[in-house]
Amino acid sequence: MKKIIKSALIIITCSLCMLSIAASEEKLKVMITAEIGSVMVKHNGKMVEIKRNQDTNNTIHSDYAKTSRSCPPFCIKPIKLLPGIETIGELEMLDYLKKVSDGDTSIIVIDSRTPSWVKKGTIPGSINMPWTLLNTQRGGADPISIVSIITEKFGVNESDDILDFSAAKTLVLFCNGMWCGQSPNNIKSLVNLGYPAHKLKWYRGGMQNWHTLGLTTVK
Repeated sequence: MKKIIKSALIIITCSLCMLSIAASEEKLKVMITAEIGSVMVKHNGKMVEIKRNQDTNNTIHSDYAKTSRSCPPFCIKPIKLLPGIETIGELEMLDYLKKVSDGDTSIIVIDSRTPSWVKKGTIPGSINMPWTLLNTQRGGADPISIVSIITEKFGVNESDDILDFSAAKTLVLFCNGMWCGQSPNNIKSLVNLGYPAHKLKWYRGGMQNWHTLGLTTVK
C-alpha cells in the first residue's frame, strides 16, 4: 500500500512539474535563444524584463518600417566602422546590459540619438548621449563641454590639458540602425579625441534590428 501511495505521489509531482514547464513555455513561446527566455536589466533604478514580443503576428513598428531614406545622409554603414572598433549584435548587447545591471561600472550603454527619437522608445539599461554633445563641427559642441563629459561620465582623467584614457570605460553605442549616422558620429568624435578603439563597441543594427526582433523598449 505504501509503495502504491509513494508511486502515486511521484506521478502527481512529475505531472505538476510538467504542467509548470508547459506553462512557462506557453508564457514565452518566442524565446531570445533556445536557452534564454528573457533578461532582467535596470533602467532608471527600476528592473525591466527584456524579452521578445510574444504575438507571433506582431509586425515592426511603423517608425522603423521604411526601407528607403535619402542617401546622403542616410547611407548604409559598413560592418567595420573603424579599425579596432568591435561591431556587436543583440546577444552581445544583452550581455553588456546584464553586466551593467549587475553592477559593472566599467561599462556604459549609450543611445546616441537626439532626444526626439529617444522619447519614442529606447533599449532598457541605456543612457542618452546625443551625438551633438560630442561633435564640434556638425553638432555645435564646444571642446570644454566635451572634455567635461568624458571626464565626468566616461572615466577619462585630465591633467595639464592632457587626457589620460587608461581608466576609460567601455562604451557600447547604438542609434537607429545600419543607415543611422548618430552613433558612428559619437564613435568617430571619441576616437579623434584619443579614446581607445578597443573600448568602443558598436551595435550597428540599433533600434531597427531591436524592433525587428520584437525586443522590449522603454520610453
